[in-house]
Amino acid sequence: MESTLKEQIPAGGVEDVYGEDCATEDQCITPWTIAVSSGYNLLRDPRYNKGLAFTERERDAHYLRGLLPPVVSTQELQEKKLMQSIRQYDLPLHKYVAMMELEERNERLFYKLLIDNVEELLPIVYTPTVGEACQKYGSLFKRPQGLYISLKEKGRILEVLKNWPERSIQVIVVTDGERILGLGDLGCQGMGIPVGKLALYTALGGVRPSACLPITIDVGTNNEKLLNDEFYIGLRQNRATGQEYYGFLHEFMSAVKQNYGEKILIQFEDFANHNAFELLAKYRTTHLVFNDDIQGTASVVLAGLIASLKLLGGALCDHTFLFLGAGEAGTGIAELIALEISKKTNTPVEETRRKIWLVDSKGLIVSGRKGTLQAFKKPWAHEHEPVNNLLDAVKAVKPSVLIGTSGVGRTFTKEVVEAMASMNERPLIMALSNPTSQAECTAEEAYTWSEGRAVFASGSPFPSFEYNEKLYFPGQANNCYIFPGFGFGLVMSGTIRVHDDMLLAASEALAAQVTDEHYAKGMIYPPFADIRKISAHIAARVAAKAYELGVATRLPRPADLVKYAESCMYTPNYRSYR
Repeated sequence: MESTLKEQIPAGGVEDVYGEDCATEDQCITPWTIAVSSGYNLLRDPRYNKGLAFTERERDAHYLRGLLPPVVSTQELQEKKLMQSIRQYDLPLHKYVAMMELEERNERLFYKLLIDNVEELLPIVYTPTVGEACQKYGSLFKRPQGLYISLKEKGRILEVLKNWPERSIQVIVVTDGERILGLGDLGCQGMGIPVGKLALYTALGGVRPSACLPITIDVGTNNEKLLNDEFYIGLRQNRATGQEYYGFLHEFMSAVKQNYGEKILIQFEDFANHNAFELLAKYRTTHLVFNDDIQGTASVVLAGLIASLKLLGGALCDHTFLFLGAGEAGTGIAELIALEISKKTNTPVEETRRKIWLVDSKGLIVSGRKGTLQAFKKPWAHEHEPVNNLLDAVKAVKPSVLIGTSGVGRTFTKEVVEAMASMNERPLIMALSNPTSQAECTAEEAYTWSEGRAVFASGSPFPSFEYNEKLYFPGQANNCYIFPGFGFGLVMSGTIRVHDDMLLAASEALAAQVTDEHYAKGMIYPPFADIRKISAHIAARVAAKAYELGVATRLPRPADLVKYAESCMYTPNYRSYR
């Protein structure tokens, strides 16, 4: 059996030990950890537990007689029962807790629910509910779902990594908890973000659960409320900064590469702006790193912009863009837009940036402010007189696209939206801040204030809205469209470095999935129900670009990358046990 498994096509060159991929779905596996798992231990092992779905033969072979009621269920019936149970909860946080408890006792059933009910459960296991879960993570904590690496482990990080039971890790999502969604510094309790992201890597992108490792770097917190909370689970000290912080992160990055090799994907998540740019710039040439807040957000927004041209008219270079928010998301999106226009028009990126304007807390970013701007804002300081607020900036710049990444709710006021509508037949308004309470405006407000002419997308989901007897379907510019397929493309091709051209390829692949039927509803993103298919196409395009750039190590290149991606994808269906 072992030799048969080795003959299957592995993702990223890692053997499918647990039988997780589509390619090995029809094969029997042996449920083993250190020894063959059986009896009570088998029922307590979330990777192999099937609950009432163990067959009569499996109950005999693995000493389960008497440990289960006599009925033999199916995975489909279990799924139906659990969805009914989850839907009975009124509060999203209670649904989140129920899903996390399911993951801890039956991993395959957890992913079966998530994959088959993705549009309903995505807001539960990730934004916006995960934000509340992080705020209360100290009270919710029951058992470790990832690694906690604190300053106590300085000089011993490699040793800590070896404590994780899985060896064939392909994707790490790491946070230091300083900027969790729009909620600020949550310290060690930011672990909910890496856990949620990696659940989506598996459910939406097809990366094996056994190949995923959530990590929280705990260097303290400046959140006084947490420091004074008796249930806080992290270090009770203010954040380390400067050389102490960067030295600790460097030890972590070196240890990860030493322990897992060159092809391990490290995704930075929810780091504060000043650290996020520094870490990405420092390690992008030596490690396989990806910052979802900067690069993932940029790629998914660019995909929406490319798709929206069918509704707005013209080419990307014909439009003017105005951002509210000039942090890592805003500047990351702006740079990728400038790069895409540069590629399409063969124009220097320094010139294409002039079509893009940013507003921060002090007003429009202009050349007169260069002396006080942070380095990552300076490329966006154009010649213009000072403008102090968003409404005046809209009137001065006359954008056709308004993008919000401010993290401040209700900042796209009625006056701002009306101004956008007065100068554009179809204004594109993207209120991207998460969670829902931090969105710059709601879908209802955008459609109503623009008299139904706006094309709208947001970061968190909004329901459909009827205006003047027409039903509008808001788009969701959710990073979940991009990062699972993007990461899977890197893993399955054995890529060793991320290049901006791969992000452009991912954006174009996502935009290509929007059909005329979707456009007729005003949608600029495809429905999440098709996310596994979308991820396979994104993975294939990213892998193709990696081979083209010469940074893919899995050779020879598969002839059909889409089919190869689909064969490598994790499947949650129960396996038969010997």
